[in-house]
Amino acid sequence: MNTTMSLDRASVTAAPATGRVADDKAMLRAAAELTRDLVQPRPRLYWADLIASVVVGYGALVMAIMSTSTALSLVAGIVAMLGLYRGLSFIHEVSHMKHALLPGFRKGWDVLVGVPMLTPSFMYEGVHNLHHAKTRYGTAEDPEYLPLALMKPWTLPLFIVISALAPIALIVRYAVLSPLSLLSPKFRAVVVERYSALAINPHFRRRMPEGAFARQWNRIETAASLWAITLVTLAATGVLPLRAFLIILGVASGVAVVNQVRTLVAHLWENEGEPMSVTAQYLDTVNVPPPALLPALWAPVGLRYHALHHLLPGLPYHSLGEAHRRISAALDGASPYHKASYPGLPGLVLKIGRSTMMPRNRSPI
Repeated sequence: MNTTMSLDRASVTAAPATGRVADDKAMLRAAAELTRDLVQPRPRLYWADLIASVVVGYGALVMAIMSTSTALSLVAGIVAMLGLYRGLSFIHEVSHMKHALLPGFRKGWDVLVGVPMLTPSFMYEGVHNLHHAKTRYGTAEDPEYLPLALMKPWTLPLFIVISALAPIALIVRYAVLSPLSLLSPKFRAVVVERYSALAINPHFRRRMPEGAFARQWNRIETAASLWAITLVTLAATGVLPLRAFLIILGVASGVAVVNQVRTLVAHLWENEGEPMSVTAQYLDTVNVPPPALLPALWAPVGLRYHALHHLLPGLPYHSLGEAHRRISAALDGASPYHKASYPGLPGLVLKIGRSTMMPRNRSPI
């Protein structure tokens, strides 16, 4: 599903020449050589982390619904949002993992998180890998890239605010569009192409799934559609009280907004569309390593090492901290590796905000 508004690339001018940065071979070699023993995922940790996240998330959600105290409901709602956000963030791992090494994890994730939150795994699989393609990153072919830092100032708050509507859009997608798409192959193609991807590039169009992936997609979408219809029916008939339904929507909106804020600072968004070297892609991406503590909440499941992830996309999330420590210690202070690390969220938001305020970066239109 396209999760943001149409932010037109025509609204930018004169992007920095980030794509002209040459690859730093010493950095790339160190990243590969120092992490060869860190590539194996730890299934028990994946399952324990996911299960703990959903137990906290759903448990706190029930508490928020059942409590008669507004203050307690609010606190429980925040805890639910953070727990479910962490659980949902595993979709990133699902899109990268070799499923033979973690048998059943994708199915378990869809059952526990993907279908209940109407964000099934197929919305990211087959999409996110395009973002990592060397010739696509930062170009018009990248489903997860827009030159946000070069756009007009109003695009940033709109980028965040519109994400709050994601839960309603997802209910419409699965309760309404999924059933209707069965009636017309042409409409089905539109639903798949335009409303079945977690993308921020409004011009991105998905290909129709084929073979085993199509069968998997259809099974999961059927489950998501039945769940969305059930949720709407329960709310409409009063079986699910309006207050409970609104709390569920509020928590889901909180998850979407926090994720959108994280997305806003995951890159510098300074490339206008030219192909970039791997080093240039790395420098356009962000690490927020320790000692900062809050990134563990707003960039969970390894997302605080997003720049490192772009160097080593196959590394499991639990290995990224150790990989960062090894590479940081091995490379001298002049290495571009250190230039992608930032102290925290406020500075990153201010950085992109200041960039949009620079007249040279904006179209006069």
